[in-house]
Amino acid sequence: MPAWTLDARIPIHLLTPGENPAQGVALLAEAPSTASAPAMALFSLTGAHVPSCACCGVRGPVAEALDRLFLGRVRGELPWFTAIAALPQSAEAAEAIRKTLRDDANSSARFRLAP
Repeated sequence: MPAWTLDARIPIHLLTPGENPAQGVALLAEAPSTASAPAMALFSLTGAHVPSCACCGVRGPVAEALDRLFLGRVRGELPWFTAIAALPQSAEAAEAIRKTLRDDANSSARFRLAP
């Protein structure tokens, strides 16, 4: 029996500071950001609650931003996109994106880090 090789999760391209995203992709950017796109979500690690606090549960700001992009896409509120360009402004934000994709069940089911 052949192995299943299709990965239908939306790829996230983690860009380095100053790198420009490709046309037609959604943007996930650390706030504040001067970037703009028809499909875009911002996240901020500043002032983020402690993981597992009573009001947020185990979800963090990156997971919430990814949720906004995903739900906007499937509800038709945002233009359809097939990839996301992530624009972190710091190594801490880049690691928060990797950690979310590794540890958050909803995010890892919907998205994958592109090679």
